[in-house]
Amino acid sequence: MKTYLIKNTTIVNEGKRFEGDLLVKKGRIEKIGSSLDTKEKSTEIDGSHQYLIPGAIDDQVHFREPGLTHKADIHTEALAAVAGGVTSFMEMPNTKPPAFTQTLLEDKYAIGRNSSLANYSFFMGTSNDNIEEILRTNDKKNEVCGVKIFMGSSTGNLLVDNPLMLEKVFSGSELLIATHCEDENIIKANLAAIKAQKPKLEPSDHPIIRNAEACFESSFKAIQYAKKYNSRLHILHITTAKELQLFSNMLPLKDKRITSEVCVHHLHFTSDDYARLGNQIKCNPAIKAPENRDALWQALLDDRLDVIATDHAPHTWAEKQEPYEQAHAGLPLVQHSIQLMLYYVQEGKISIEKMVEKMSHAVATCFQIKERGFIREGYHADLVLVNPNQPNTVSKENILYKCGWSPLEGFRFPASVTHTFVNGHLAYGNGVFDASQLGSRLQFER
Repeated sequence: MKTYLIKNTTIVNEGKRFEGDLLVKKGRIEKIGSSLDTKEKSTEIDGSHQYLIPGAIDDQVHFREPGLTHKADIHTEALAAVAGGVTSFMEMPNTKPPAFTQTLLEDKYAIGRNSSLANYSFFMGTSNDNIEEILRTNDKKNEVCGVKIFMGSSTGNLLVDNPLMLEKVFSGSELLIATHCEDENIIKANLAAIKAQKPKLEPSDHPIIRNAEACFESSFKAIQYAKKYNSRLHILHITTAKELQLFSNMLPLKDKRITSEVCVHHLHFTSDDYARLGNQIKCNPAIKAPENRDALWQALLDDRLDVIATDHAPHTWAEKQEPYEQAHAGLPLVQHSIQLMLYYVQEGKISIEKMVEKMSHAVATCFQIKERGFIREGYHADLVLVNPNQPNTVSKENILYKCGWSPLEGFRFPASVTHTFVNGHLAYGNGVFDASQLGSRLQFER
C-alpha cells in the first residue's frame, strides 16, 4: 500500500480544528503532527486551505442490490458515496429478496466484498415470522451493524405489526435495533379521510397522510419496548417536533440506550417544496411543515438528535413520475450529504466541528464501530479532504447515482470533496476513482 503525507491542512476532529500534517501508512493513520516528514517513499498531498475530516459514516442507505438493480446497485452507489466523502455505509434489508435469513444476509456481504469501494455493513431484516433467524444474528454482533424493523410500511412493504414478534425482537436481540417508526393504522385512517374529501391526491398530501401523530405514536411504542427490555434502540429519520420530547441529551452518547437519527433532506426541505419538486421529495417518513425542520435543527445542535444520515433511497425517474399514489418513496442523497451540510456550515447554521461529530464521531460511537470515525493515530485511515472555497453545482453531468437524478439539481454548494481515502487507499482524488482496492466489512466492539 502507498504511504501518503498530507501537509499543511486544517484537521477537524473531536471538537477542535488545528493546522497540521498527517501520515498514512499501511492503511492506518500513522502520525498526526506538525512539520512531519518521512524518510521512506511517500506521496505528498498539499492540504493547504482545505479541511481534513474523518470520512462520513452513513447509517442508513438503500443500495437496492440484490433484485432492484435497475435503479441502483452496491457498486454504483458506493462510488457516489466515496465521491461525496462517505467512506462507510450501513445498508437496509428491503432488497429483493429481503435479508430475512443469515444466508441472504451473507449474500449481501459477498456482493459488498466484491464490488464496494466504501466500507460496508448490512442490517438483518425483520418479518413477522423470522425470529429464529434474527436471534442467530446475536452470534455475529461484532460483524453486523444491527437489526432493522419497519414499524410502518415503506418501500418493499416489510411491515412488522405483530406485537408478539416485536416483544421477541426487543427482548432477544443483543444487537442495536434500528426502527422505521410510523403507525400504520393512523396512516390508513388519514388516507381514507383525505380520499373522502378529494378525488385525486397530490404530493403535498403526503405529510398530511403520514403526519406527526403517526410518527409520534410509533416512536413512543418502540421506546416503550426498549425501556421494558433495556434494548439498544436507534430510531431512524426523525421528522417531527412532537417526537423530540421522547429524546434526551442528559447522558453522554456512549451511555445512551435510546438514540436517534435525522436525515439531511429533513434538515433541508419542507412541505413548501412539494409545489416545486412534487414526487421528487416524496419519502417515508414525509418531509413536513417548516416548524418541524426548525425543531430538528435545534434538537440536532443540543444533542437530542444524535447522528446525521441520508436514507439514500434511489428510484428511477419513471418511478418518480407516476401519479402520487403510485410514485415510489425515497430520495438519492449519499453523494451530496457532506456538501449539503457544508452549505449549512457556511450559512452559520452549524459548525464544521459539530457536523463532523454528527456525521462521523457519533455514528461510530452509536454503533460501536471499531477503529473508525475519528482522526486518531492507529485508526483506519478513512479520511476526506474538502475545499471550502471550491463551489460546484449539482447537474445531470456530475450525478453518479445509477438513477441519474437528484432533487438537488441546480443547487450550488460552496465546497467540494477533493480526496477520499478508504482504509488508507486514495479511492477518489479530484474526480478520478481508483478501484484497485475495495472497502472492508465494518467491525463492531460489542
